[in-house]
This record gives sequence, structure tokens and C-alpha cells, in this order.
Amino acid sequence: MRVSDQDYFRSCVAKERQLAHLLGHKNVEECYESAGTLWDNNRALPQWTRDWQACGPLLARFAIPVSYGHDPGQADHSYAIVGSTVVHFADHPSKDRALMYGIVKEVIQHLEHPRRYALA
Repeated sequence: MRVSDQDYFRSCVAKERQLAHLLGHKNVEECYESAGTLWDNNRALPQWTRDWQACGPLLARFAIPVSYGHDPGQADHSYAIVGSTVVHFADHPSKDRALMYGIVKEVIQHLEHPRRYALA
């Protein structure tokens, strides 16, 4: 079930802020005049959940596998498995956005639980 566009946008920005902190950016704040733009020492942080140029390097850096599946009775793919994170395309504005969100979510899990990933 999709949430409102504004709530979805907020959830994307929240994931980006969380990832920024985990990657070592300590002074992250939201600038309201630039909705959703995050700044670290006056430098824009990547929009990982909204821009492939920002998100793509995460996929490579953390060697995240991606596979696709479909629910019974559906011919097209209806979800992706990004590492151990499942993202349903219907919950996002597009498949691209679903994949970026899933990649960021998986990287966050990787950074928060490094021992689990070291054993794999």
C-alpha cells in the first residue's frame, strides 16, 4: 500500500540521513528551503534513494546482489530482493525508486550489523 507522496518523500530523506550518519557524516541537518537536500559542512550529501548516480556506487561498494520475483498469477516482476531486503514495487512510485530504496535499506543493515555480513 502506497503512502502519500509527501510521506514517501520524508521516508526517503530519513533513510538518506540515517545512511549519512552511518557513513560518518556527523553534522547533518535538513535545509527546509531546499526540501530534502541534506548538507554536511555546506556540501550536499548524495540523494541515495532518489538518484542513480548517488545510489549506484553503493551497490558496487557493498557488492549487493539483486534478483527479481513475481507474485503468483502475475507475469511481470512485482518485487526485488536486494541482498536480504525485499522491496515490493507497488509500495514505490516506480521500480527504479523501489530499487534505490532497497539498496539504501540494505546498506544501512550492512553497516548496523557488520558481523552478520562478515559471516556470509
